[in-house]
Amino acid sequence: MNMQFEDRNGLATLHALNKEELDGLDFGVIAFDADIVVQRYNLHETQATGLRPERVIGNQFFTEVAQCMNNFMVAQKFLDARDAALPLDETVDFVLTWRMRPTPVKLRLLSSPDIGLQYLLLKRAA
Repeated sequence: MNMQFEDRNGLATLHALNKEELDGLDFGVIAFDADIVVQRYNLHETQATGLRPERVIGNQFFTEVAQCMNNFMVAQKFLDARDAALPLDETVDFVLTWRMRPTPVKLRLLSSPDIGLQYLLLKRAA
């Protein structure tokens, strides 16, 4: 799969990928359900963070996995889109700080009322 971080139809494409295809992407992918419980977590993100999938999947993302994103720039945008039943496709410059030295990233926030999962893409500087 040759999906890019910026792909226009990113949400539908991501949602259709199987685990092997998701693991083949060159950026991090985390998907969570309406209760913000992680359901998908790709290999790139595992390698970048050192957090194994069994440590992440099944846990509440913003309070148990990535507390540094539990703010108005990330978590609140997902919650607002979910509560208003509106699609979300926004790219945010962000600095990861939880359990690591500050790491600049681009985040892409993707959700849609007609897709059961919300996706967070993470692209670290090369």
